[in-house]
Amino acid sequence: MNLRTLRSMGALALLTILVACASAAPIPAQVTTGAPPAGQAGVSGDTLDPNWVPAGFGTLRQDDIALKSSPANGLQIRAIPLDERIIRLLSPDSYRALSELQASKRTALLAVKERNRLPAYSIWYVSFFALEQGETRFSPQEFIIGNGGRDYRPLDIVPLTPGFGEYRLKQREVQSALLIFDGQIDLNQPVTAQLESVPSVTDWNTVLQRVERERALVRSRAAAKR
Repeated sequence: MNLRTLRSMGALALLTILVACASAAPIPAQVTTGAPPAGQAGVSGDTLDPNWVPAGFGTLRQDDIALKSSPANGLQIRAIPLDERIIRLLSPDSYRALSELQASKRTALLAVKERNRLPAYSIWYVSFFALEQGETRFSPQEFIIGNGGRDYRPLDIVPLTPGFGEYRLKQREVQSALLIFDGQIDLNQPVTAQLESVPSVTDWNTVLQRVERERALVRSRAAAKR
């Protein structure tokens, strides 16, 4: 066997080893695009949604995006839409808290979707708080969201606090749950809430103006960071 043949065989062996190593190399991790949770109302599922912004750059407080209502007997209600396009405008700690809250109830929320056969749903974090002494009763099934000329009642309820199902409060006590509504609720349009025929005191148009301002600021902060 001559020298030229040996060199050819050596080159072929080296090429074989390189190909084998390349085949065994790990596949790079897929880049996360920040797509919204599947089934959430009105979300396109990609980053082309003009209302979609990166998380971690917001400064809003939960009260800045909440619907508030004060029906009779000293009962106070706060309802926050858990829509990614809105809660990403919250401060990092608030956003993380609400995201982890949803994640902790993922199994229950998937079960709700299976029961109701919903293509999309609107999840609201609703808290009931009692001011007056004695016992204050509340009925989450009567918490109605008005939007687009329609009234939406909860399709299902996922309790968050022990004793929520008793539907009564002691003074200064808070009971909370995730209320799941039809995904046709459009948060870009006026939204109202009512309980016992008492409308919410929050002007949603003011909330939308606040949201739009913060959305522009978040884009600016994210661009500067990049």
